[in-house]
Amino acid sequence: MKKITARALAIGALAATFVAPASAQFAKPADAVEYRQGAFTVMQHHFGQVAGMAAGKIPFDAKVAAESAVVAEYVGKLPFAAFGPGTNKGDTKAKASIWTNKAKFDDYASNMQVEMTKLTAAANTGNLDAIKVAVNAAGGTCKSCHDDFKSK
Repeated sequence: MKKITARALAIGALAATFVAPASAQFAKPADAVEYRQGAFTVMQHHFGQVAGMAAGKIPFDAKVAAESAVVAEYVGKLPFAAFGPGTNKGDTKAKASIWTNKAKFDDYASNMQVEMTKLTAAANTGNLDAIKVAVNAAGGTCKSCHDDFKSK
């Protein structure tokens, strides 16, 4: 777990230095798709750790919950720079509506990031009841975006 967390934070820190401008970050649209899919995978893994604890599917460990929430929050800021022109093609489940309704998509991304910050704060308290509330709110933002902008 510590190796994954350290690696994710190192990759995230390196990637964050290149977030702007996004178009210069990726040589090809396929590179952007791969980048955002990787970021979402890392975020989902760490969010899933906390959500699993909140649901009672994984034994609760306050330290792991806090560490996982921090990673999910941080990595949750990375993929959105990779939704540039031409990245709606290829091996992606992104719906075309991301680009035709970019304001709504960006609003969903912002809401998710706010809820991930709240999740980190809740996880840092070590209070499982607070974590459950925060997991439900953060998970709801993910579901809304998936329902509207991700193909099944």
